[in-house]
Amino acid sequence: MRLDKWLKVSRIIKRRTIAQMACDQGRVFVNDRPAKSSTELKPTDLVHLELGSRALTVRVLLVPEKIVAAQEADSLYEKVEEIRRPPEVLEWLPDDL
Repeated sequence: MRLDKWLKVSRIIKRRTIAQMACDQGRVFVNDRPAKSSTELKPTDLVHLELGSRALTVRVLLVPEKIVAAQEADSLYEKVEEIRRPPEVLEWLPDDL
């Protein structure tokens, strides 16, 4: 399954277009390498996301063939690490927002 679709199915990111944009901006890594949205995932891959004030690393446990129920979405991965930064650490944001 493609990385962008897996991120949506696992409900880590709500929309596939947002997942594609995150990949295009270099905010998603698979096994410590920048990943394109078309990257094929397999079990045991490590997926790292840098989104806003949150950094999340998960290990892929299951790559389903189709969409799974919301109650089963968290069984697709295990959380390895999650970091939440305070908003003032985000110096890459423009001051006029």
